[in-house]
Amino acid sequence: MLSKATTLQGYSLQNTDDETIGKVKEFYFDDRYWTVRYLVADTGNWLTGRQVLISPYALAAVNSDQQNIVVDLTKKQLEDSPSLDSDKPVSHQFEQAYYGHFGYPTYWSGENLWGLYPFPVRDQDQWKASTRGEKAWDPHLRSTHSVSGHHIQVLDGEIGHVEDFIIDDETWAIRYLIVDTHNWWPGKKVLVSPRWIERVSWGERKVFVNLSRDVIKRSPAFTGESLPTRDYEIGLHKHYNRKGYWAGEPAAQDWVARGQLVGDRLEPGTDDREHGKSPLGSNN
Repeated sequence: MLSKATTLQGYSLQNTDDETIGKVKEFYFDDRYWTVRYLVADTGNWLTGRQVLISPYALAAVNSDQQNIVVDLTKKQLEDSPSLDSDKPVSHQFEQAYYGHFGYPTYWSGENLWGLYPFPVRDQDQWKASTRGEKAWDPHLRSTHSVSGHHIQVLDGEIGHVEDFIIDDETWAIRYLIVDTHNWWPGKKVLVSPRWIERVSWGERKVFVNLSRDVIKRSPAFTGESLPTRDYEIGLHKHYNRKGYWAGEPAAQDWVARGQLVGDRLEPGTDDREHGKSPLGSNN
């Protein structure tokens, strides 16, 4: 299911023991796959002075009707987890300690979106699969809050800024950036897939996309009032002559039924990871 990041922000966090953990504050995603690696919880007066991070491995369900997310962790487990000060960035050293504490499979070892798998596997028996010998990469995390406002630069100028993110809560991949184009194209919004990003200059707060203004203006209309349907997505990708992310990407239930690993490569027969490049564009 697709959800806007701003919609999920403010959802209550409930665990399976009916304890209220807090509310969703924001998300950390990696700038290689543009996939959410942690939900940041606002815990109010509980666990003050530290960031409370929850991995998608612990997210059991997103309930839009109840506006909550079910978490497979008790308050005690969160209290005992590795602590990160509120003003500190998420280092790889912290991530290693965090993943080691909970026993999660590392997402940075292996060639799929989640290491050995294309989605966060919830079957703990499969967590024991070894990633020894798998090629690892060094993740760099960004927050949805800090990237909001980044300018979108296309071939012939700027078109607007990042207003929001559309997240797939099965894989926790960011499927689209919602771009507010009011200074260039008043009253309009457009969707940009992270797969279409050529590079990002984090210092300049600019996202570079290899598209022209004219092509973007002729894209299927998106109002931002509702989420894109699959028919809309098919039309959008056809307009830009891009392959849909759903093509060749197995659903979680299909993966489990088949009981085998399936690669999550962007283009058949190619793999930018072999050349040390990000599959979703370069970063500066």
